Amino acid sequence: MFTIDDLADRLGGYLPPDEIQQVKRAFYYAEQAHDGQRRRSGEPYVTHPLAVANILANMHMDHQSLMAAMLHDVIEDTGVSKKALVAQFGKPVAELVDGVSKLTQITFEDKAVAQAENFQKMVLAMSRDIRVIIVKLADRLHNMRTLGALRPDKKRRIARETLEIYARIAGRLGINTIRIELEDLSFQAIHPMRAERIKRAVASARGNRRSAMREIQSSLQQSLDDEALPGTVVGRQKHLLSIYKKMRDQRKPFAEIMDVFGFRIITEDVASCYRILGVVHNLYKPVPGRFKDYIAIPKANGYQSLHTTLFGQRGMPIEVQIRTREMEAMANNGIAAHWLYKAGQTDHPIAEGSHARARAWVKGLLEMQRHAGDSLEFIEHVKNDLFPDDIYVFTPKGDIMELPQGATVIDFAYSVHTDIGNNCIACRIDRHLAPLSTRLESGQTLEIITAPGAKPNLAWLNFVTTAKARSAIRHALKHQQQAEAIMLGRRLLNKALTPFETSLEELDENVVSQAFSELDVPSLDSLLESLGLGNRMAHVVARRLVDVAHGDGCDQALTEGNDKAVVISGSEGMVINFARCCHPLPGDPVVGHLSVGKGLVVHRSECRNLTELKNDPEKLFALEWSETIEDDFPVALRIEIESRRGLVAELAGLVTDADANIERIGIEERDARLSTINLTLSVKGRVHLARIIKRIRNLPNVGKITRMAN
Repeated sequence: MFTIDDLADRLGGYLPPDEIQQVKRAFYYAEQAHDGQRRRSGEPYVTHPLAVANILANMHMDHQSLMAAMLHDVIEDTGVSKKALVAQFGKPVAELVDGVSKLTQITFEDKAVAQAENFQKMVLAMSRDIRVIIVKLADRLHNMRTLGALRPDKKRRIARETLEIYARIAGRLGINTIRIELEDLSFQAIHPMRAERIKRAVASARGNRRSAMREIQSSLQQSLDDEALPGTVVGRQKHLLSIYKKMRDQRKPFAEIMDVFGFRIITEDVASCYRILGVVHNLYKPVPGRFKDYIAIPKANGYQSLHTTLFGQRGMPIEVQIRTREMEAMANNGIAAHWLYKAGQTDHPIAEGSHARARAWVKGLLEMQRHAGDSLEFIEHVKNDLFPDDIYVFTPKGDIMELPQGATVIDFAYSVHTDIGNNCIACRIDRHLAPLSTRLESGQTLEIITAPGAKPNLAWLNFVTTAKARSAIRHALKHQQQAEAIMLGRRLLNKALTPFETSLEELDENVVSQAFSELDVPSLDSLLESLGLGNRMAHVVARRLVDVAHGDGCDQALTEGNDKAVVISGSEGMVINFARCCHPLPGDPVVGHLSVGKGLVVHRSECRNLTELKNDPEKLFALEWSETIEDDFPVALRIEIESRRGLVAELAGLVTDADANIERIGIEERDARLSTINLTLSVKGRVHLARIIKRIRNLPNVGKITRMAN
């Protein structure tokens, strides 16, 4: 069994004796705290924190991380408090332990909510100290290695969470040794039979092609030696999940996947990487379009390497990766290389850059967390953000921006800055105007055109792919709706106060404050927002305010003539909606009713859907149109006309000449001679519609024209 003394011997290779002693002290403290506790496998519980510390020792993590690994379960599973850990081991170690610990003091009804809340807590801790996630990844890795004692359903649940979140985080931070093992262990837990069959097939294929691998490896090494280039050629193993995904996604049999030979060439410096690339391209012909330079343009996690695919002997494809020793260490340890180099007391630019990128990523997570409505929405954003494939585009100044595959112009705008995304109105891709929904490709140069006062569009949510853009758009729309709801709520409340010959502005502040407590609202804005969204009735709130002002039982009656209309212009935004059943237009007599969560819904006065509400006049509002309306409104027409060639083109030209727009058109054949055309137009108002109908009537053989409602 691995002991604390074994770990201390290993730590002697890179930590000073006093720090090793502190790690041992943390172990003995954890051993005492977990005394009597056992894992599902029957082993003493302290074997788990010791194993987690050993994983971190492989990455040369600092002594505080190792101490936190020893103590990471004491707050959660024993009676030890965070305060006690601060007293014993100092604040940094206690903060690390607390960051990894679950929220045990809160009871959650739903397992998914509990997981999301715990993850959110960990992200906040990561923002203060990135080592939190490295300790958590090591903890999760050992838990995955010892899943055997759990029930099958629990195994699958933990494995899915690991695959969706923790393996992706390890990849995002560049810790590929942990990522690959987490992915393979998760795959074996979710699909044990598939994993076992692939494992056996890999072992068999590896034996069969050993001589071919040795031959290719030898020829690559010989070509380097002939050119006197420093470099070591090693065979590269494919891991189980990678093979399974390629078989599934590319619909290829196992034999075709394993036909690809993978090699890695490790050299001394960047210049040698490019010289070696020339040598291997001279030895075997490269496959066009399969070269990637991650040295010049590193991945988001700091990964750097040259990738190329070659036509080998007998046409066998050979995948070759060329990198320096430092890049190899970064590829395996990612952000952990920051501490690996720190342990040697020498700062390294690659490791420092990786650490800076990781902190920038966590900063982005924090911004998403602030914008997210709840923890479940936040964790969904994080899953999207961890999607692996990337493209690289350029700003007009030549800066490189990294985005996920399938990202659009809007995603790019929000990745530059949230305000640029919110105020975006157009863009140029390689100096040509392009739609905001355009999917981007690597190498394009983008210029975003903004306008003050521009706002995000709800339709953007249909095509954006990045979590940052999605959360920022939702946040902006929510804020926009809130502001518009407050404005509408104020208008509705003042209308309801008119019969009492007062207004919100005229009421005493003490009266309003007292009404807040009686109505159970924290502020005036909250009250007005709930009125605007239809969650409260304005006349009830008005009555309460008047009662508080004049004393309960006020016998002041509603004055006659409470028919002062609320003026609408059609540009109020998200809290005034126009009913699709009757398509009201400026000039139509209209009324409104409050729909819970939506705000004010505007109908034509004769709309049949208002029949039930007409019996309860308190729920209906008299509305009138503003004299200055610039927006277009949809209206549906039904036209009976004799069929003939070119009719639709003739109708479209007529509508365009009338300065209107066709949104939708459908044709039904009534018989061999007559057709019915269902037309949805965008018009300025009732007068504009009358002008269009008059033009349509001038067409030959037009029968009935009906404006559709309900």
